[in-house]
Amino acid sequence: MTSRAKRHITPKLEVHLLREGIVESTHYIEATVCDDRGRVLSVAGNSETTSFVRSALKPFQALGVMSTGVLERYDLSDKDLAIICSSHQGTVEQARQVFNVLWRADIDPSALQCPIPEGGSSPLQHNCSGKHAGMLAVCQQRGWPLNTYLKRSSAVQKLILDKIGELLSIPGAELIGAHDDCGAPTYSMKLSQMAHLYAQLSSGKRLDLERILRSMTYYPTMVAGAGSFDTELMRLTEGELVSKAGAEGIQCIGRVGEGMGLAIKVLDGSKRAKSAVAIHILRQMGWISPSVAESLAENFMMLSNYKRLEVEGELVMS
Repeated sequence: MTSRAKRHITPKLEVHLLREGIVESTHYIEATVCDDRGRVLSVAGNSETTSFVRSALKPFQALGVMSTGVLERYDLSDKDLAIICSSHQGTVEQARQVFNVLWRADIDPSALQCPIPEGGSSPLQHNCSGKHAGMLAVCQQRGWPLNTYLKRSSAVQKLILDKIGELLSIPGAELIGAHDDCGAPTYSMKLSQMAHLYAQLSSGKRLDLERILRSMTYYPTMVAGAGSFDTELMRLTEGELVSKAGAEGIQCIGRVGEGMGLAIKVLDGSKRAKSAVAIHILRQMGWISPSVAESLAENFMMLSNYKRLEVEGELVMS
């Protein structure tokens, strides 16, 4: 697969910011679609491009919860699982859902090591608090120390890395790690590896991934929040797509039931560009209807009466 991907380096996609029809800024994007066997199906740019996967990793970090019986032990619901996979907005409802995970596992919120967000009053409001709560619940269930759960050498992080490596058919230790802004580990991956993960998430072939998928698509407001791209895409497609963004221009999407995953990297890290190019690609591949594409474009490509985003380029079959 690696050598084949290297032979198919294609033109990058471009997103232009137009001010009254005149180009003001340009963003360059690479994207890859894979199936659940890891085969590259189509490319823009180079599928071998590497980047930190950032928060798009959260559904797979949740495998630590799925593999240890935490949901059953603490009677956690799919709504709890959705907040564990989330990059939420810190609303009262979302913070309460994170608190529920901790309360059921008998963990004080002071154990959270994610920061208090600017303008907030509690780490429960941090957009990664659900992920942290899930990691803490695993530690509590296994009798592992709570105060070291963010260390890459901790048992919970080793467990998560092993699960990710299993999905990618590589030793997890081969992945280069670094600390995300919330303090938890994240990993550098090829776009093809990110797409492969989301293809497996959406394939329906593993019960643990299937429950993670269903929690996200049933509770899209928990995964991000009203008005966010992930929430709106999953809400509008009614369970046909699963979507999770990451910082610095990462966007990953899976087509449910078909075992196909899409990974996008905006090279300059632009958030606005990744939503626009995702809409463009999803429309090209027929993963969204014209009415859904129109609704998303109105919210994420029309920035004002004077500014809009325009995408140039297409994915090329590999």
